[in-house]
Parts: sequence; structure tokens; C-alpha cells
Amino acid sequence: MRNKKWTILFLTMCLVLVTAGCGQKDNNAGESKGSANGGSDKVTVNFMHLWPEGVSAGQNKIVNQIIKEYQTEHPNVVIKQEVLDNEQYKNKLKVLSASNELPDVGVTWAAGFLQPYVEGNLFAPVDDLLNGELKDKFVAGTTEAYAINDKTYALPLEFNIAPIYYNKAIFEKYNLEVPQTYDQFKQVVKTLSDGGIAPIALGNKDRWTGSLWYMYLADRIAGQQALAGAISGSGSFMDEGLVKAASEVQSLVDSNAFVKGFNGLSNEEAKSEFVNGKAAMYMMGSWDLPNFTTNEEIPLEFRNSVGFFKFPTVEGGKGDINSWVGGPGVGLFVAENSEVKEEAKLFVEYFVSKWGEQSVTGAGVIPATKVDTTTLDLPQLYIDLFNEMNKASSITLFADVQMRANAAETHLNMIQALFGKAVTPEKYSEEHDAAISKGN
Repeated sequence: MRNKKWTILFLTMCLVLVTAGCGQKDNNAGESKGSANGGSDKVTVNFMHLWPEGVSAGQNKIVNQIIKEYQTEHPNVVIKQEVLDNEQYKNKLKVLSASNELPDVGVTWAAGFLQPYVEGNLFAPVDDLLNGELKDKFVAGTTEAYAINDKTYALPLEFNIAPIYYNKAIFEKYNLEVPQTYDQFKQVVKTLSDGGIAPIALGNKDRWTGSLWYMYLADRIAGQQALAGAISGSGSFMDEGLVKAASEVQSLVDSNAFVKGFNGLSNEEAKSEFVNGKAAMYMMGSWDLPNFTTNEEIPLEFRNSVGFFKFPTVEGGKGDINSWVGGPGVGLFVAENSEVKEEAKLFVEYFVSKWGEQSVTGAGVIPATKVDTTTLDLPQLYIDLFNEMNKASSITLFADVQMRANAAETHLNMIQALFGKAVTPEKYSEEHDAAISKGN
């Protein structure tokens, strides 16, 4: 499996800035499907996504605005939404794919996540859209993550990196400074834990959340190349630095770094601990920026208190503090067997073109399409994180996204077992190598 460095991506982002100066409901009742050229006949395009109003207020508002505009401009089209949260969405996508009953348009992730759907002939190629109105509209390096065998099977909407968000008010209360080294970070954890407050909000019931912590430790200790090689199968998770990273995860657990019951909490439950001031830090992708900048349902006092920092360097480690875990975020696919495939593609083309600037100004999302951010009035947290992304030395794509389906499932199960101390670091590493060697 490929592992990409997204250097070109960031150079392009920089050039853009310089030359200009990342529950469920039905919102629209639909009619029966029909031809897009059917005159008065209504065409229904089923659109399944993962931006519920309560969890992703900014994105949800933008989605509904784009759909409203599209239906106004295309009066014979009805966009019928099905909205689920992240984990519900992934599970339903698997169920629908088994019976080849995917929505006409849906959300997917890149690389290894995408692969089985492409191999099952479930997603339609969308290269025609890249060569049409959207030609040259994407930041370099984003669409490539959705390409398999020289065909592109989804169009990315976001680009993400995963910082450690922190509550500045809590840090001030305990006279803490942003840590630059991992030893300093562990001292921050100890001070907070001794003071009776949870250092880190983590909802590891969802498993990929814990993977972020392991990946950063692996990157900082063993280095980006060792981690990339282990994931691709050209190296091994038994690499001394990677085993040490797994061991360090359990050291954090032993030091009470994470909120109580973290292995049984969902990500949303853990996030609420951070938002409610019960935990001082929270690692998450930049897709959560809206909750800390523009989401008015979250108290302004809290939003004004959120900062972020890069995962610290480890003494003697091979990693670079400007190396990030992240990559292209979610993208839109069109189902291969859609009865209204051409209309679905037209909607995707429209959606992507409208999403760019609206997602920046309306939600604080870092988009995969080129946007002149110098002309926009943006929150400082967004600007600071965007600038850090432009300084990135490398980006390692989320492990479970890189891996093929079965290996990714092993990785996620082992992450939860590692955090729960149900396996040793050595067993954790052995299981990864065994799963990746199977090649599925």
C-alpha cells in the first residue's frame, strides 16, 4: 500500500496564498427516480453523508444550503438526504455495499478504505469531472489519494492534519506551558492528573482515535519512513522504535493520561469532556476546527480558550516536529449502479465547486479545492493551523485509511487492546505484521 508525502500539496497551498496576496433523518422527501431529461418528471438523487446537525453544525448548514441552491437551479431534481454520524455511516456503508444498494452519492475515505469498493465495482470513475468544470481546481496531491489503477473514484472535500487541541484556561490555572518535548508533555500530564483533572479526552471505543496517538509516537520515535514501511509491508511493526511506541502508549495509560473509561467512550462522548472543561487536551483532525471556531452551539468562552500544539519531539527519536498525521479527508463518490448516474455526477460537480469557500467561511474547514484565504475574515485558530500545515515536512496518512480492509480492522482491534493493556507491545506488533502479510 502506498504511503504518500504531501510536500507538493503544501507548496501548492503556499503558492495559492502568495499569488492571491483541510442520527439519521430525511431532509427532503423525494419523488421516484427518473430521467434527468424527463421534463416535468422529478429525478431523485439519494445522498448519504455524515454531517448531522448536532455534531457537525457548520457542515450540515452548508450541505443544506448547497442542496437548496441546486434544487432551485434544477427544479426537476430532488436531493434526498440520509444523515448519520461517523461510525453509523461506516457501518451502513458496509451493509449497503453487501447488497449493492449504495446511495447515488455518498461519502468515502481514500486509499485502502476505498479499495474494496472499487474492486467490487461499486464506485463509478469520476475522471470526466476532473477534466471538466473542476479541472485544476484541486490542491495538488489530494485527488491522487482517491485514484486506483489510474482512475479516480471520488472527489475530496477536505484536507486534514491532527493537532493536539488544549484548553488555555486550564493550562493557565496550573501554570503550564505548551510542551515542546515529550518529556515536557509527560510532566504536563502528571501535573494535571495530580491536580484532579483528566489530562486527555479520548474516546477509544471508536478505535481510530487511539490510533492517532500511536501513530504520532511511532513517527516521533521510529521516524516517518519506519512507520510507512511497516504499514506498506516493506518493513515491520517489530522495528525497535515501533515496539517502543506501542510500549509508550501503555505508559501513558499507566500515568492516567486519559479520561476515565476511555476505552468504552465514543469520540463524541470524549469530545464533550473537553468541551465541558473536564479534560485539558484532545487530539483530533482539523475537521473539528468548526467546533472550536464557528459553531455557535458551543459557548464562545470555551471557543476563545482553545489553542493547539504539534505533537512534541521525543529525545533520541528520529521524528520531526513538523511531520503530521493526516491527509485528504472525506470525498464524494457516485455509485456505479446508480439509476441516475449522470445526474448524480452533476450534483457532485456542483457540490464540490460550492463547498470550497463556503466550507472555509461557514465552517472553518480546510478544503481540498484551492481557495484564496487572504481575502477572507477567518478565526485566528484556523489561520494558525493552516499556516502550520503549509510548513509540514511530511504527512503520514491515517493508518486505517492506508491499510486494506482486513488489515485495517486488525489494526483498530489491536489499538483498543493495546490501550486496554490486553496485549503486549510485542504481540500488538506481531499481529500487525501477520495481518498485513496476508494482503487483504
